Amino acid sequence: MHTLAIIFWVLLLLVFYSYLGYGLVLFIVVRLKRLLKKQKSSYRDMGYEPEVTLFVAAYNEKDYLDRKVRNGFELNYPKEKIRQVWVTDGSDDGTPELLRQYEGVEVYHKDERAGKIAAMNRGMQFVESPIVIFSDGNTILGKDSIREIVNLFKNPEVGCVSGEKRISTKEAEEASSAGEGIYWKYESTLKKWDFELYSVVGAAGELFAIRRELFENVERDTLLDDFIISLRVAQKGYRIGYNPNAYAVESASANVREELKRKVRIAAGGFQSIVRLKSLLNPFKYKTLTFQYISHRVLRWTVAPFSLPVIFILNVILAWHQGIFTMQLYPLLLALQVLFYLAALVGWFLEEKQLRKKVLFVPYYFLIMNYSVYLGLLRYLKGGQTVTWERAKRGQ
Repeated sequence: MHTLAIIFWVLLLLVFYSYLGYGLVLFIVVRLKRLLKKQKSSYRDMGYEPEVTLFVAAYNEKDYLDRKVRNGFELNYPKEKIRQVWVTDGSDDGTPELLRQYEGVEVYHKDERAGKIAAMNRGMQFVESPIVIFSDGNTILGKDSIREIVNLFKNPEVGCVSGEKRISTKEAEEASSAGEGIYWKYESTLKKWDFELYSVVGAAGELFAIRRELFENVERDTLLDDFIISLRVAQKGYRIGYNPNAYAVESASANVREELKRKVRIAAGGFQSIVRLKSLLNPFKYKTLTFQYISHRVLRWTVAPFSLPVIFILNVILAWHQGIFTMQLYPLLLALQVLFYLAALVGWFLEEKQLRKKVLFVPYYFLIMNYSVYLGLLRYLKGGQTVTWERAKRGQ
C-alpha cells in the first residue's frame, strides 16, 4: 500500500502541476524577477511602422471573407504599409472570385486542395515585407492589433509574436463557449507570464506574426502549423512574444461535439510536434525554454491525461484499505473525485438541454479536453489525420 500511495501522490501532483501548479510557479517566479531585476526597455516606439503582410490561408471562406477583408482595411495602421495576401487552395465556393473584386487584395488560387500547410508554403514566396502576420479567415482582429504586434518586434530578441485568441460568447452559453472561453482566459494569463519569464511556448494560429526571414517551409503533413512555425523560431534562439492587446475574435465551436473534433486534431498534432521538436526537451541547450515547454505543453499532452484514470483506480484501492465510508484522507479524496466527475456528467446533460450553469461546464470541458488526448494519440499512431481543412462548426 505504501508504494501505491507514493504513485498516487506523484501522479496527483503531476496533474495538479500541469494545470494549476505551473501557473502558481510562474506567478511567484515572475514577481521575484520583477523585484530582483530592473525592467528592460520595452522597445516600444510608436514611430516604428515597417511594412507588414496580412496573410490568410483559406478554404471556402465565402461566408466570412467580406467581413474579414473589410476588417483588414479598417485596422489602425498606415494603409500603404499593409498587404493583404490570400491563398485559397482548393476553394470551390466562389471565394477566390469574390476576393478578386476587392481592390488591394492579392489572391493566389490553386484548384488542387492540398491543405493549409501547402497553401502557406506556396503563399510565402509572394511575401516581401519584413513581418508577416498570419490570421484565420473566420476571425476578426482588434483595431490596434497590427500596431501592438509590430511594437514587440522593435526588440531584436523577438522573432515571433502571438496575439490573444478571444471567444465571443452569447448569453445562453453552451459548454463549448463557456468552457472554451474560460480556458482561453486562463491560457492568456499564463502566456503573459511566460513571456515575462522568457518566451511564450507556441503561438495561436488565429493571430501570430514572425519575421519573414525566419520562416522555413513546414512539412506538408504538419497538423499544428502555428505551433511548429513559432517554436522553430524559438529554436533559432529568438523569443516568442505575447501581446493580449493584439487579439482575434472568433465564435466558439457550435457544440461540444464540434469542439471535440477540433481538440482531437490538436492532440494528434501535439504528439506529432513533440516528436518533431524533440530537441526542445534538452534543458542543457534551451534552458528556460525547455522548462516552459515541458511544463506548459508536454505534460498536458502526455502525463496528465493518462494519469487521471490511474489516480482514480489507486484512490479506490487506498480508500477501500482505509475504510471507504470513513472520514479519513483517501475516502474524502475519492468523494471529491466522484463529485467532480458527477459535475461533468451534469454539465453534459445541461449542454444537451442548452441550460446555463457555467460552473458545471468547466469540469465537463476539462474531461473533454483530456478525452481528446486519447483519441488524438490513436489518430496519430494510425496516421489517420488529414492535413486538409477540417473546420469545426462554429456558433453564430
